[in-house]
Amino acid sequence: MRLVGPSGEQVGIVPLAKALELAQEYDLDLVEVAANARPPVCKLMDYGKFKYESAMKAREARKNQAHTVIKEMKLRPKIDPHDYDTKKGHVVRFLKQGDKVKITIMFRGREQSRPELGYRLLQRLAEDVQDLGFVESNPKQDGRNMIMVLGPHKKKTEAMAEAREAQAARKAGRAGASGADAEESAES
Repeated sequence: MRLVGPSGEQVGIVPLAKALELAQEYDLDLVEVAANARPPVCKLMDYGKFKYESAMKAREARKNQAHTVIKEMKLRPKIDPHDYDTKKGHVVRFLKQGDKVKITIMFRGREQSRPELGYRLLQRLAEDVQDLGFVESNPKQDGRNMIMVLGPHKKKTEAMAEAREAQAARKAGRAGASGADAEESAES
């Protein structure tokens, strides 16, 4: 077998008995790294420490992983301007957080004969939020509903990092402000 030493240096091709003897000498484990190679590759290492470090790397990777979430916003074709602004505000917040937004316009009764009203409303919303997101799926009629999907320009991980930085800045600002208040009260 080909043997790799504890600090990554190549020991060479050695018989199994010699490799086991070296492992006992260094008080390490003999771990098979590449079984399919010719000859097989083994390494001298502390296997418990290796498993712990790989588990910690996997945990860190999971912590930084972002799950894609699709938020939904429902509108009606005859929406009041203030209600539209409120719903648009929610869509803006979702896009800033890095989430996709599915916008559904629900038609009832005679509204179904005027799908162009819903189409215009969706186009207006897409134009209003174009600096934060883009139209991922164009408006399409689906029975009584018209659906459009907006995707964010920035990835979820970037949005999460920005939110963490903003939160840290707010904490630092609060700590600085409370420290200044303490100094003022001490002076008086």
